[in-house]
Amino acid sequence: MKKIILLIFLFVQGLVGFSQGDTLLRWNISYKKISGNLYQVTASTKVPEGWHLYGNNKAVEGLTPIQFATEFENDESIGEPSFNKQAEIIADPLFNKQKVNVFTGAIEVTQQVKIKGTVPERLKGTVEAFIGKDMEFAPSSFPFEAKLEGGVAASADERELKIASIDDKHPLSECGDKVESKGLLMIFFLGFLGGLIALLTPCVFPMIPVTVSFFTKRSPNHKQAIKNGSLYGFFIFLIYILASLPFHIIGNVQPEIFNNISTNPTLNIIFFAIFIVFSISFFGFFEITLPSSIAGKADSKSGLNSTGGIFFMALTLVIVSFSCTGIILGTLLVGTVSGGAWPLTIGMAGFGLALALPFGLFAIFPNWLHKLPKSGGWLDTVKKVLAFVEVALALKFLSNADLVMHWGLLKRELFVVLWIAISIALTLYLFGWLRLPHDGPKHSIPFGRKLLGVIAILFGAYLTVGLINSKSGSLKLLSGILPPSHGTGLQPNIVNDYGKALQLSREQHKPLLIDFTGWACTNCRKMEEQVWTEPEVYSYIKDNFILVSLYVDDKQKFPVEKRFTYKAKTGEKEIVTVGDKWATFQTENFTKASQPLYAILDNQQRLMDYPIGYTPTAKEYLTWLQCGKKTFDANK
Repeated sequence: MKKIILLIFLFVQGLVGFSQGDTLLRWNISYKKISGNLYQVTASTKVPEGWHLYGNNKAVEGLTPIQFATEFENDESIGEPSFNKQAEIIADPLFNKQKVNVFTGAIEVTQQVKIKGTVPERLKGTVEAFIGKDMEFAPSSFPFEAKLEGGVAASADERELKIASIDDKHPLSECGDKVESKGLLMIFFLGFLGGLIALLTPCVFPMIPVTVSFFTKRSPNHKQAIKNGSLYGFFIFLIYILASLPFHIIGNVQPEIFNNISTNPTLNIIFFAIFIVFSISFFGFFEITLPSSIAGKADSKSGLNSTGGIFFMALTLVIVSFSCTGIILGTLLVGTVSGGAWPLTIGMAGFGLALALPFGLFAIFPNWLHKLPKSGGWLDTVKKVLAFVEVALALKFLSNADLVMHWGLLKRELFVVLWIAISIALTLYLFGWLRLPHDGPKHSIPFGRKLLGVIAILFGAYLTVGLINSKSGSLKLLSGILPPSHGTGLQPNIVNDYGKALQLSREQHKPLLIDFTGWACTNCRKMEEQVWTEPEVYSYIKDNFILVSLYVDDKQKFPVEKRFTYKAKTGEKEIVTVGDKWATFQTENFTKASQPLYAILDNQQRLMDYPIGYTPTAKEYLTWLQCGKKTFDANK
């Protein structure tokens, strides 16, 4: 057991060390204006004793010269970097004794850079280089920030995101939420449900007899079987908990980083591609297997005659089953990570517990194996049904990227049509009319498969009716999953402009209802399509409030003259996109990073009542609105 604790400790230490980062080179950076938008960047450093810095070596594959990589999208390096002294030529054993240019001691590097369009006040970036020593070779990445002569800065008003008159701890009335966290039990339940589904996948189910065989050999009596099985289940549970640990470490940086992860277009496109690849594999066109070196190493450790052997057996199960469970875990990750690290950990705990319980019990009671149905055709059916589900889920990830980037590629109508097509294809498969690779000979369709086919037909019919009936309230069961229908429901007076909304509030003498939302926010869509559309709520907001929706995941970039560095409670933050600004505005003033979040202010920017989050009951939400309006009227 001590070895396992040591292993976990080293794992955590490695994560912390990696997150801190380090470099052997420390650079001094300055920018000098040459003419117009042309600048010269100068970087100086001293190469540590015994090491050498690689210069310009075009002939050596993979050995790129020093680069000044900035976070600004409109700068361009002109030519190659130049050095203030002659390079040394060495026959480097690391590159088969090819002759390379290197520098030692103090060195100064200059590079011309052209800025396209408006010049920003400051540039942030990294100096990327390679250094070597004997048979050691290491990349070096050093962050820098430099002020640019003639650069344009954001105004003082634009830089100010903290509003002194907003006190989220002491609103003018006691209505609303005092507790930030909600729904953790539901997240645990969803994770547990995902784990139960994973048990039926063709990657996990065949591991049951492997588990029984492993523990039968090492459990000479029932007492030992109970001990080994309990440890096995605990380690499965622990591994899934540890998988969420990096998010706690990352989470110490910025509270909204999890929202940035879950709505990141690149990440969503990657998940879309992964789901499509897995679905093609599940359809039977090819098999996905982990590299034998990864699974093999874990499996070899599982034979150890110690507690460590049971730990590595659990690790083997997790690794080998990843090709099926990875899709479910990926959905859990993107679905919970916007709420922070703890919801993710709780979801992973539920998932791990659902896998740990049956496998632990089978390790304790191996005779149960004989009562299980044999894996065969039914598992292949499960696999292919999952393939159809994965295609449908893949479209959701693509939709998230499409919404936050405003591409307009996957409108609601097209999304629904594609889901209808998937439902039809699934129905044809379940009734045996659509044949897929490795399907066995035609035979009578089991009752369970027919039942799934009927469900697929009904779901397709529901989608079709909802597509035809475009009135408000159609397809309410799928609110938050489908792309929003902007033609229905309550429309905000102002979008992504708090200043204009506040001005309108003062002109019309109405309280300000702030809606912190997101283009890819599931619960936000549910509120808009299920609560805001209720007649009492709709009319009350429309008649009594100035509604402003601030999208915290909007990836549209500000012009250069509106970008700035904000000194937040958690450190400096770059305000580059619309979402950056409103996510920071939310956390600075309301100390919450989850969406949706609703807050009511008067025209002096005082908080009327406690902000509330997702409130699926229209009556409860209306009561909160009425309390805020009553407080506004009493404090005019």
